[in-house]
Amino acid sequence: MQTMMGRGLTARMVSALLGLLLWQTASLAQAQSAGEVEYSRGAAVAQAPGKAPRIMGKGLTLEEGDRLTTSDGSMAIVKMQDGTRLTLRPNSELIMQSYRYNAAAQEDNSMVMQLLRGGFRAITGLITKGSPNAGKVQTSTATVGIRGTDFDIRMCGADCKNESSAVREKAKPNVVLASAKLVEAKGEIAAIDGQGQRRLVYDGGSIYPGDVVHTGPGANVVLAFRDDSRLTLGANTQFKVDSFVYDQKAPAEGRFLVSLLRGSLRALTGLIGKANNRNVGFTTPTATIGIRGTGLDLDCGETASCSFFTWLGTIEVKPNGESALQVLQAGQGLFVSKEGIRPLTAPTLNTPRPDQVPVNTEKLFNSGGVAPDEEGLYVFVRDGHIQVTSSKEVLDLGRGETGFAGADGHTGRPLEIPLFIQADKVPMPNSQNPSLVNLLNDATGDGTKNMCR
Repeated sequence: MQTMMGRGLTARMVSALLGLLLWQTASLAQAQSAGEVEYSRGAAVAQAPGKAPRIMGKGLTLEEGDRLTTSDGSMAIVKMQDGTRLTLRPNSELIMQSYRYNAAAQEDNSMVMQLLRGGFRAITGLITKGSPNAGKVQTSTATVGIRGTDFDIRMCGADCKNESSAVREKAKPNVVLASAKLVEAKGEIAAIDGQGQRRLVYDGGSIYPGDVVHTGPGANVVLAFRDDSRLTLGANTQFKVDSFVYDQKAPAEGRFLVSLLRGSLRALTGLIGKANNRNVGFTTPTATIGIRGTGLDLDCGETASCSFFTWLGTIEVKPNGESALQVLQAGQGLFVSKEGIRPLTAPTLNTPRPDQVPVNTEKLFNSGGVAPDEEGLYVFVRDGHIQVTSSKEVLDLGRGETGFAGADGHTGRPLEIPLFIQADKVPMPNSQNPSLVNLLNDATGDGTKNMCR
């Protein structure tokens, strides 16, 4: 009997030990799910809640909830499991508040970081490419939404001003490079660039020359251009920005050349067309369109046929293979196919007209309203899309743009790229040899090495 009892106790003890071992293994796997340190310099530590600090040496595992801290003169490069890379700047404090990554369940992935002070340089990975709300950086000033982006973020006090004052180069203008940005996007919108790279685009996202915009089934979106032209794209549409050149000081020298490859659009031409309508043109599979200060509809089906209708101003339709122009006044239309040409007396589209959609062109494109070296949150976007949401406003930033959010909630783009960003010496997170970069920076020590691009 005692032997049987002893065997029973032993079996229960073994079972309990196995359960504890499995729990510890599961806990360890969960703790290892965030990422690891690839490079560090100086005094940098990671600390999980309720645990002792860990020195951030190469290979250190980072856990969800870790607080990463660097001191003066120190820095660290970390790589997350989804491929995101971060260079944590000196005198910075960052909490990995939430990190979930599963390659097989992308809709459940998320990365939320809290920046308490300082800043970091980032090249984001798969998490932020799958959803517009999966990646965020929370600060005391604003929340930064990451839309598949390479960017720098920094909380600035007097330190940034001091860094700028030591730079001996001229600040570059902070200009918007995008031709257009998305407004009131519904459904899936994607853009394919000139190199064939596809990206999902969301409200506030940028469209550049050479991009082909694709709208999915049931989708529609308004493209607001820098010259205040506006286009509503319907579902299952392919639209290309062939050439867009605009300087608000010389709109007559601008160019607005686009192509409707398939699908539908409703267009309201802007300042380029008003200044020089010869520099505005629409191309379709069946005809080319010239404008005279115009609101027009283009509707091209799967077959080689298109409908043209104008609801404001005048358009000139030149069917392919024809030498004569068809001039259409407001309220007139034309259907062009292989079989022939016939007039239309009513529009064929019921998507919203772009002049009926509210657009804040000032907030989408213009710079100003930020004092030089103003203290607050700065974000510089090398590529992709960042959305800065303060207590008062939303600011969308695209490639090459620098944005700002102040403690009082106001946002804007500085007129010039701040010199502490333009001449940033902190190594990029994908730097092949950060030790050499740091060594060269220590040797020069003058803040003139431009590393922001």
